[in-house]
Amino acid sequence: MRRTALPTAAAAVVLLVATGCGGSGSGPGGGPGAGAHRAASSAPSGAGAASASAPAASPSVPPAKGSVRVLSTLTENLKSPWGLAALPGGDLLVSSRDEGTITRISRRTGAKTELGKVSGVSPAGEGGLLGIALSPSFARDHLVYAYFTTQSDNRIARMTYDPAKQAGQQLGAPDTILRGIPKGFVHNGGRIAFGPDGMLYAGTGESGDGAKSQDKASLGGKILRMTPDGAPAPGNPFKGSVVYDLGHRNVQGLAWDRAGRLWASEFGQDTWDELNLIQPGGNYGWPTVEGKGHKAGFTDPLEQWHPDEASPSGIAYVDGSIWMASLRGGRLWRIPLDGRESAGAPQAFLKGKYGRLRTVLSAGADTLWLVTSNTDTRGTPKRGDDRVLLLKVR
Repeated sequence: MRRTALPTAAAAVVLLVATGCGGSGSGPGGGPGAGAHRAASSAPSGAGAASASAPAASPSVPPAKGSVRVLSTLTENLKSPWGLAALPGGDLLVSSRDEGTITRISRRTGAKTELGKVSGVSPAGEGGLLGIALSPSFARDHLVYAYFTTQSDNRIARMTYDPAKQAGQQLGAPDTILRGIPKGFVHNGGRIAFGPDGMLYAGTGESGDGAKSQDKASLGGKILRMTPDGAPAPGNPFKGSVVYDLGHRNVQGLAWDRAGRLWASEFGQDTWDELNLIQPGGNYGWPTVEGKGHKAGFTDPLEQWHPDEASPSGIAYVDGSIWMASLRGGRLWRIPLDGRESAGAPQAFLKGKYGRLRTVLSAGADTLWLVTSNTDTRGTPKRGDDRVLLLKVR
């Protein structure tokens, strides 16, 4: 329910550092445990199973100053791209929110092949075909998971991907594993990712009704944790429930640091957007608190930004930092981390260069895929939008 697009300038190749603002946060992810405050990492969609209690090893402190360089534009002319997943071998899958399709992009040539359309998707407003993720056993089962909006709700389903079939017909029928996530014209959440524990996590929105965020019986305004079949994951904080935490407005980014802790980006309303370190059963305050409220019973974010600087969507962990794509802010944020605290003030890159930025995904030790989002009805599309960029980051 908020935010208009920031006007965008033409693409540039080498970007210089711009500084941002600071903050504070809490909780481990990947499973119960360690009450350590702060850190982050983007687990690949096919991350293998690991213990739900991640070790509390401290990542090395990254350099205080970072840098971003655009290595290449992999592909252009995507329509409302949203989710991104890397296939074995390096090719990418990208979802189209409004078209309801999943497309394969060759990492070598950038050529696009449409796998097919996900049946049941009903795009409107901020809803449609959103996040995608690969099964941890993708090499064996060839399953692609998707979070999408239907006429009645948001749900998570899995589909078999068969590249031997004709283009456009390579996706099997959706097998719904979770339904009943509240839908709205706004605040549908939508990011899904498999954690280092082999469980599937989903960030949801409160669909414009803040009361849902504090209601443990509602799947809205939460981070959910489930088995690959959609059942409540072992060790979840609320017995018999997929709810992992509560008190969110609209979660659109999930990432794990190398210590296995879960981080999430969140759209605030008019005052503060957030980066949170997630603790099982934690309450992140919405709608009572926006940003750092310092109120008993609620967990404050690690960092916060004004909406015109952020409106965050996807996040990834690369090279000791969280990298956060910003929609209205039209910039890529670097949040350097050490084992417990932010290791320095956030830094902004690409400001105004590519317009709205939707999704980031680790492409290797010091590289990052970045997806723009100017054809989502809130941007100002330029020639070539939307695109996937390959960045070198540190």
